[in-house]
Amino acid sequence: MSTPARIALVTGAGTGVGRAAAHGLMQAGWQVWLTGRRAALLQETAALAPGLAHVHACDVTDPDAVASLFAAIKAQSGRLDLLFNNAGTGAPPVPMEDITFAQWQNVLAVNLTAAFLCTQQALRMMKAQTPRGGRIINNASISAQAPRPNSAPYTATKHAITGLTKSTILDGRAFDIACGQIDIGNAATEMTEAMKQGVRQADGSLKPEPRIDPKLVADALVYMAGLPLEANVPFITVMATKMPLTGRG
Repeated sequence: MSTPARIALVTGAGTGVGRAAAHGLMQAGWQVWLTGRRAALLQETAALAPGLAHVHACDVTDPDAVASLFAAIKAQSGRLDLLFNNAGTGAPPVPMEDITFAQWQNVLAVNLTAAFLCTQQALRMMKAQTPRGGRIINNASISAQAPRPNSAPYTATKHAITGLTKSTILDGRAFDIACGQIDIGNAATEMTEAMKQGVRQADGSLKPEPRIDPKLVADALVYMAGLPLEANVPFITVMATKMPLTGRG
């Protein structure tokens, strides 16, 4: 008897860590639903492993769009075994008092509200499916541990993701739903491109910082995702060894 396909959903799957994570899961044999706002980029991710991806463009900050996404997963795949809440964005690195309300709201919507909406739908599906249960993994960034200068919106939402992770661990426990969090430090993506030239440090100086291949983050995700549901990695940090996290601030 063949093993049923494991079904995953990756948000923000068109670029960066999301693309690397989706590719890693597909290489490990998962069927992966790819979502994000830009369908063309999602198709590029899908092309990395033909036949293992489902593309569904979606604004994950929109409750109705998220509900439609999960309805499509249920209709076509029948279940969901893994949700990777990866979609994220930042605001300009300016003093806190210069952040506009619109910028604050945008970061809050993408980094926190979207993760909540997807988690909510995943919990509903994972509780009801047979066999019951599944796993939810959140991308929190090392900003869940320590801030960079002029990063209040991003840092606030990533600290909040830690709260969401802990609540999901507790609320999912009785239903065989595990939840974990990856705190990522300096993955080499478009978002961290400026770090090669120099990024603001806690002492006000500008210094370049080392970065790591996003595949290393994907490897950690695949490990966490592959655990049996009776085991869980609640928190893991994957970062460039020489980045100045310890002692930051």
